[in-house]
Amino acid sequence: MRNLRRTKPINWFVLGILSLPLVAIGAYFWATGIFSALENHRSPLQAAAPAPGAELGEPLTRRVVIVLMDALRYDTSTDAALMPVLNELRIEGASAIMTSRPPSFSAPGWTTLLTGAWPDINDSQPFNPPDDLSVRTFTQDDIFAAADRSGLNAAVSGYTWFEGMLADSGLDDGFYTPGEDDAADQEVVAAALPWLTGDYQLILIHIDQIDYAGHHEGGPISPNWDAAAARSDALLGEIAAQLDLELDTLIVVSDHGQIDKGGHGGNEPVTMVEPFVAIGAGILPGQYSEIKMADVAPTLAVLLGTNLPASSQGRPLLEMLDIPPEQALVVLEAEKIQQSGLLAAYSDAIGQPAEAEESEAVVSATQLAMEKARMGRLAQERIWRNMIALFLAIVPGYLLYVRKEKKALWMLGGALVYLAIFGLRYIVLDKNTFGLSWIPGMAEFIVYMAVTTGIALILAWLAVMFGLRVHRYGPRQAAGSALGSVWFILYVLSIPILLNFAVNGVTATWTLPEFTTQYLGFFALAQVMFVSAIGLLLVGVSALIGRFVKKT
Repeated sequence: MRNLRRTKPINWFVLGILSLPLVAIGAYFWATGIFSALENHRSPLQAAAPAPGAELGEPLTRRVVIVLMDALRYDTSTDAALMPVLNELRIEGASAIMTSRPPSFSAPGWTTLLTGAWPDINDSQPFNPPDDLSVRTFTQDDIFAAADRSGLNAAVSGYTWFEGMLADSGLDDGFYTPGEDDAADQEVVAAALPWLTGDYQLILIHIDQIDYAGHHEGGPISPNWDAAAARSDALLGEIAAQLDLELDTLIVVSDHGQIDKGGHGGNEPVTMVEPFVAIGAGILPGQYSEIKMADVAPTLAVLLGTNLPASSQGRPLLEMLDIPPEQALVVLEAEKIQQSGLLAAYSDAIGQPAEAEESEAVVSATQLAMEKARMGRLAQERIWRNMIALFLAIVPGYLLYVRKEKKALWMLGGALVYLAIFGLRYIVLDKNTFGLSWIPGMAEFIVYMAVTTGIALILAWLAVMFGLRVHRYGPRQAAGSALGSVWFILYVLSIPILLNFAVNGVTATWTLPEFTTQYLGFFALAQVMFVSAIGLLLVGVSALIGRFVKKT
């Protein structure tokens, strides 16, 4: 009988080394793919937007003026010493805490304010446009388009993105600036003041310098932030002085907040709580319970008598409005029709059946049905992803447990040292959040991650090397110990990556991701990229140390 040739055993040392550059490359493409998918995300309703409904009747006001104070935090807005005009309007008018949803960037915030639809379906750019030529025009019905269909005149004065975003919304006039500071805001307000006494029924004025101070002048904890807020309040006073609030309506809102060190975009609570103040014709004064950012557009529609924006997921704030009972009934009937059309369009777009329960709270019932449909499709997609993620998370740990390798305890200790050092800088020293808000730019993020990962990894490597007394080893054993330590860290970092994969998939597709898990996955991928690359160098250094020590 012929002898069978024995299969050559796998050389795990060589395989481990050769795999490191592949892991680094894979992490790079996966991390950049996550960002690219978000930048290019389109709403399921992009090409199937619901049709606008009927007008709501007579307007409750001669004109509505919206003052959008970019990045104004709710706590800043309530400082009467800092913003006396806004707080006087708050006392005399209607006010509420307004909440939004991530991502807390301006583009999705503006789109939500004007369409009443949340970022998942309003087809906004989840990240701000990378340049002025990349601004996405609204594809969902918005309050300016509704005003145009009703024959109302509308104008916008503000940052240059508005020109592209509202290109198809029928604006009658506009002033746009690439500036974001106080000088730019003064030009914005100066351009808008003549409209306030002209034949315009809907006007948006965008004041941007608070956001500028947050990004470039020290953040909300800086005196520069307070100074910008005070100047913005003075500009608000100029606007209010031109209005007859017996006939006109003034609404003051923000699009997002900023974290203390400056920045926004993530899902930190402080970035998703904004002020809402309304005063003038059609408004019932008082302090009201919490509202949603999506409620602003349908409320504007009632004030102006236009149709409810067709993709709106918010409700008209009738409790704040001085509206005749018979007209309120017309609004509620229109709300039923609009929400029914939205639910049908969304259900068809995602291929998932949906039916709203009978309820007097039509918007809440409809939005619950939409969310159930969304979660139903996600549940189907997550079944196989959960199985894969669970398998990949458990098997390596199980194999380590079965082998009962003593070195593994030191490698686990090295992984804990890595996490502790990384966390010390990231959380304690730099006070960064687990969201996008702290990231000033991609280049800065890459440098930060490379330096922090490198420091943490080297200290973890030293801890393992000394703990295992690698100086007693030869080159191969020393390199093997370093390699094992690197792979142990990679295994620990794989847990949030696998969690993100299970929840959100490889990248965002038809729906926006759950942002916390996606950030954690992206954050871990960035570390994996540098741990793999720097770890490969440390394996080589370990081999050289082993060779040198053995010779001496």
